[in-house]
Amino acid sequence: MRDKVSFITGLDFSPNAYAVAPIATQAKLPVIVANASSSAITTSSPFIARVSFTVQQVSDPMARWLVKNGVNSVYTVVADYAPGVDSETAFKKAFTAVGGKIAGELRTPMNNPDFSAYVQRIKDAKPQAVFFFFPSGVMPPAFLKVWKERGMEEAGIKLFATGEATDDSYLDATGDVALGLVTSHHYSYAHPSAKNQKFVKDFEAQFGKAMRPSYFAVSAYDALSAIEAALAKTKGDTRGEKVMQALKGLQFESPRGPVEIDAATRDIVQTVYIRKTERVNGQLVNVEFDQFERVKDPAKAAP
Repeated sequence: MRDKVSFITGLDFSPNAYAVAPIATQAKLPVIVANASSSAITTSSPFIARVSFTVQQVSDPMARWLVKNGVNSVYTVVADYAPGVDSETAFKKAFTAVGGKIAGELRTPMNNPDFSAYVQRIKDAKPQAVFFFFPSGVMPPAFLKVWKERGMEEAGIKLFATGEATDDSYLDATGDVALGLVTSHHYSYAHPSAKNQKFVKDFEAQFGKAMRPSYFAVSAYDALSAIEAALAKTKGDTRGEKVMQALKGLQFESPRGPVEIDAATRDIVQTVYIRKTERVNGQLVNVEFDQFERVKDPAKAAP
């Protein structure tokens, strides 16, 4: 407010977005959330819209896809913090709604957990499959390493996750333990559209090929695209009410595919892809092979 800005964007973490909400309301300042994924963020202020995703939005389709493809019994494993609980809740609700059975549930600590005991407990339970959610970073490769060491694939237990497990930013470092993992998410560096190919080319020209654009990068890009499109509709008027009205129902082509800001919730509507981690031309990538179109945040869906 002191700097008299016309917009706020970014906000990687949900607590930051919630902290900004009362200020946005008081100042009538448009906020475009470019990552924070807690479902209720857009309900915390009428001046907040989101172009990233919600955890529920990428967990629900995986549950439905699994039952559709013959996986009817799943053990859930999530990090014990708010997004992990959100993922667990959304997955269980969708999975049981279409006839699936939850074989067991585990929540693991965030601080450098030793996954050996957890994986052994799962192995002893002999479920058909496991669905897991951990934040991008150190937890997914640590879990995948133990999974391989314990021979879970040889034991016939299938493994699935949300796309945080194979975040493009960390995939090279994660290595071959990620091969074959099927995940659900809204963006892959390998998405084959012309729009994404140009986005990747421009990103690499700016930052070099050692750094891949991830879902964080595409959301930041789309936040600016949304601002540009809104200002085109308002003819440059940056007053909060005008901008928010312009954002409602806004549709545009993103590197991830077609997106829309829902007019009622100001939240993102987008395609969620089912992907498999494969090695293509010597590089680990998330190859999309199925999709759910026009997915809204299920936490805001009408009962």
